Amino acid sequence: MKRLAWILMITLAPALVAQEPGDSGAQVAPSGQAQQLRQRIRQRWTQHVRATLGLNDDQATKLQGTEQRFEEQRQPLRARQRELTTALNGELDADTPNQERVKQLMNERQENQRKLQDVNRSEDREMQGYLTPVQRARYQEERRRFQERVAEVVRHRREARRQIQRQGPRGGVRQRPPR
Repeated sequence: MKRLAWILMITLAPALVAQEPGDSGAQVAPSGQAQQLRQRIRQRWTQHVRATLGLNDDQATKLQGTEQRFEEQRQPLRARQRELTTALNGELDADTPNQERVKQLMNERQENQRKLQDVNRSEDREMQGYLTPVQRARYQEERRRFQERVAEVVRHRREARRQIQRQGPRGGVRQRPPR
């Protein structure tokens, strides 16, 4: 059952990730479809966590509320992180990167990372009120695993998309223009 839940989450994750705001180059499905995918992933995640941590009804309800509140705080920070990374990569790809702009973007990215960490710490402090230390540790481990799997799927999709973009109209490899 656990394995089935993970397989389903990983199967749905690419479509969910493709819906993330600010993900340039992704095909965007209608918002209703994206919302349904998010809801299905959340339901599977909730079931998985409840079973894995052995949560009672009260704990499950509180955890779901906590996750929702803190995810709302994380979403704009993640979107900003993607913007900063894209801008930084663009600057670094330039023939002569602007040193001051790179410095500014790096500082902003580090500050944004700190804000994300602060949100995670605040979420964990709230969970201390209703989860045991073992449940919290297991929760964090399950979330870390899930995030790693999603990141792996995203990397794989991006690499596949790059390979397709490098191919010419007849399926041959297109040469990049020299810099």
